[in-house]
Amino acid sequence: MESAAFGHSGNGRLIELQAEPLSPAAFSSFGELIEPTGSPISINAGTSRKFADLAHIDVAREGGRPAVHLYLADARSGDEPITAMERHPLGSQLFMPIDRGRYLVVVAPAESDPTEKTLRAFVCDGVGINLKRGTWHCPLHVLDRACRFLVVDREGPGENLDIREMAIRVAGLDD
Repeated sequence: MESAAFGHSGNGRLIELQAEPLSPAAFSSFGELIEPTGSPISINAGTSRKFADLAHIDVAREGGRPAVHLYLADARSGDEPITAMERHPLGSQLFMPIDRGRYLVVVAPAESDPTEKTLRAFVCDGVGINLKRGTWHCPLHVLDRACRFLVVDREGPGENLDIREMAIRVAGLDD
């Protein structure tokens, strides 16, 4: 079961961020990018190719188990401010877009509060992400058009959701 612990960060003023180029190195403090790299393995009598072991799923803490979900996310305006940051202290969370489309990811390290100094913004286009356990992130924020996501996260006992109310606007979201 998930519960929410609400809190305010800072003085309630609007935090303005600039979207950064997304790369494995730039995102490594927060998690992994899910995209094919290297050479695939031929399987199923040569009729399929597999890119193996693309993410570390970390959900076993306090009796958790992996759960697979399908999210249907509506598109939002890039001008719409982000009003909260959340984290899941007991497990990682993987988002893999099924439909082609861009989505915004605002993150902060697990070991710090989300503040103007710790927040970073990225636009993902055609790649998935696996957030490390406890990484602060904005709720799913799809740009351009609605998108379906395959989500792998934790189900089980324990408090696995912290939320901080915030006001964040991100610039640099143009194609």
